[in-house]
Amino acid sequence: MTDHDNPYDLLGEDHDDGHRWAFGTGFTDPLAGIDTSVPPGTDGAALARYCLALGDDALIYSHRLQEWLTRMPELEEETAIANIALDLLGQARMLLARAGGILGQSEDQLAFFRSEAEFRNVRLAEHADRDFAEVVGRLLIFSSWRLALFGALSSASDPVLAAIAAKGANELTYHRDYAAQWVIRLGDGTELSHARMQAALDALWPLTAELFLPDASALASVDPGSVHAVLDMVLAAAGLSRPGGATLGPVSGRAGRDGVHTEAMGYILAEMQSVARADPDATW
Repeated sequence: MTDHDNPYDLLGEDHDDGHRWAFGTGFTDPLAGIDTSVPPGTDGAALARYCLALGDDALIYSHRLQEWLTRMPELEEETAIANIALDLLGQARMLLARAGGILGQSEDQLAFFRSEAEFRNVRLAEHADRDFAEVVGRLLIFSSWRLALFGALSSASDPVLAAIAAKGANELTYHRDYAAQWVIRLGDGTELSHARMQAALDALWPLTAELFLPDASALASVDPGSVHAVLDMVLAAAGLSRPGGATLGPVSGRAGRDGVHTEAMGYILAEMQSVARADPDATW
C-alpha cells in the first residue's frame, strides 16, 4: 500500500501506464508520433553529427547549472536556474533523440555510455563557474550565441531540427534576458560587484572564440558580429568592458566539436554517468 505522505513511495509509483516520471528512465521518446524520416537530399550522417553536437552542448551545460542548485544567493534565483537547466535538458533530450534515431541508439545510450572523446560539446559548456558572476556571465554568452544559432536553424531543411530550434529559441530568449539583467545589476552595482563581474568576463572570454570556429559539419552558422553586438549592448549598460587578450585555441587543430575537451570534462562525465555505468541493464 502506497503511503502518500512518503515522497519515496510517490517517486516509485506508476503514474503513466508503465512510464515513471522519476529517475530518468521509462520516459517516452520525446519525438514519439513525429515523422523522423530524413528528408530526401539531406545527409543523414551529417544531420546526426550536428544534432549530437547541439545536444551535447545542452546536456553538459544543463549538468553544470544543476550543480549550482542550493548554492544560489536567493530562492528565486535557484528556481530560475533550475528552470533554465531543465529547458536545456529538454533540448538535449530532443536533439539526442533525433541523432539517436538516425544512428540506431537511444538518448540514454548517447548520454551515459559514450567516452569523453565522443562528446562534441563546445568547451564553454563544461566550464566550472567559480561564483555567481561567472554563472550569469557564461549564461549570457552561451545563450546569446545559441539563440542566434537556433534562429538560423529554425529554417533548416530537416523539419524536426527546425521545430526543435524554433521551440528552443523561445526558451533561450528568456535565458539571455535573465542573464543580461543580472550582468547589468552586478556591473552597475557596488565597486565589489562590478569588479567580480568584470573578473568573471575576463575568465570566460578565452572560451568564446571556439563558438565561431569554422565547422564543416554545421548546418547553420552565426555571424560573430551579431552576437558581439548584443553582448556589447549589455556590457555598455553595465559599465563593463569586453575582454581582449588570448583565447583558448584548438589543440592540433581540434577543439570541443572534435572531441577535445578541458580537464573538467572527465570529472563531469564521471559524476553524470556513474549510476548508469554501475548497472547498465537496470530498470526502475
